[in-house]
Amino acid sequence: MREMKDTEICWCKNIPSDWSLMRVKDLARLQSGDTFTADDLVEEGLYPVYGGNGLRGYADRYTNDGDHVLIGRQGALCGNINYGAGKFFATEHAIVVYSKKGINVRWLGETLRTANLNRLSMTAAQPGLSVSVINNQFIPCPPEEEQRRIAEYLDSHVSSIDKRVSLLATKRDHYLRLKTAIINRAVTQGLNPDVKMKDSGVEWIGMIPEHWEIKRIKEIGKLRLGKMLTERPKDGYVLKPYLKSKNVSWLNLNLDSVEEMYFSVQELKELRLHSGDLVITEGGEVGKTAIWREELKECYIQNSVHKLTFKSFCDSRYYCYFSFFLGQKDFYKSIVNLVSIMHLTYEKLRRLSVPVPPLSEQQAIANYLDEKCAKLDVIVENLNQQIEKHKLLKRSLINEVITGQRAV
Repeated sequence: MREMKDTEICWCKNIPSDWSLMRVKDLARLQSGDTFTADDLVEEGLYPVYGGNGLRGYADRYTNDGDHVLIGRQGALCGNINYGAGKFFATEHAIVVYSKKGINVRWLGETLRTANLNRLSMTAAQPGLSVSVINNQFIPCPPEEEQRRIAEYLDSHVSSIDKRVSLLATKRDHYLRLKTAIINRAVTQGLNPDVKMKDSGVEWIGMIPEHWEIKRIKEIGKLRLGKMLTERPKDGYVLKPYLKSKNVSWLNLNLDSVEEMYFSVQELKELRLHSGDLVITEGGEVGKTAIWREELKECYIQNSVHKLTFKSFCDSRYYCYFSFFLGQKDFYKSIVNLVSIMHLTYEKLRRLSVPVPPLSEQQAIANYLDEKCAKLDVIVENLNQQIEKHKLLKRSLINEVITGQRAV
């Protein structure tokens, strides 16, 4: 059992007694990369370009030659750790770590990763890290020989975990592609492989069964875009839960973070969701679609969400799957209004052409897809759980070795 000593580091309560506590600037010199724009990227460049979130592309010039840790300097993911090897270009959004003599690059990189530098980001419109702040952080420092052993141990053990995660992710992605293919075929061609087909007259839909119709959204239901709501109480206004774009994902609703706002009596009538309504995101990742099944006693929409209430000859489940088909084709992104962010406008959405199979066929397609997707979702969720389990194992392993809780 190793003898340990306490530290005052928030992420590392104690370390082996023969380890030191050192500031980052005592172990390395930190310097931001050089200015680089998208115009500087070249298709056949020899040198990889690293920005704040890793590889950006390639260039025909380089700023560094050697093995270095790279720290993301700006953005929500600032503090993430990457490595540059050989000749590469580091942009101004990356901090290059020049390790001093006797300091193992791999050990230092994984120690900085374990330190979670993102917690030090300055809270502003654009989160960022200051070189001076990183420089003055204390980290546990083992003797040089132990640094080498830690680096070699992590290279071996982490690599095997990463390979397993990659295999699981490949398998999961196969089932996700299969799900997409099954949905896409069913909503555009139906379930009868021998049915006669015709040209839909809509380029992005293509061929459809001969007996299907094409109608616009405004002909099959009533579309309503939510309103900007008020956070402050007013006379005659009542506090109610509402959906915004972050609560809607493809084919599902995320209701854990539903918030409340004040609605007028008129807004309560116009914006309330009813069972079977389709909710479609107007902003953010546009077009995300799910069905409202009265998961809450009552709920409303605000201005980042459309609701679509169907006429009696439509099954909302069929059109939810059809909207998924549109999203996977990136169709919604092709018709949005671009200002500072993308918007799927009310007018463009209500004019959208969609297939209209007979109601009984819509229901049959929806039932078929419900069953198929449920089975595939179970497989995907199982694989996701395995991936997360391995990622947790990896983080735990790195943390134990970097803080000296596990001797190598």
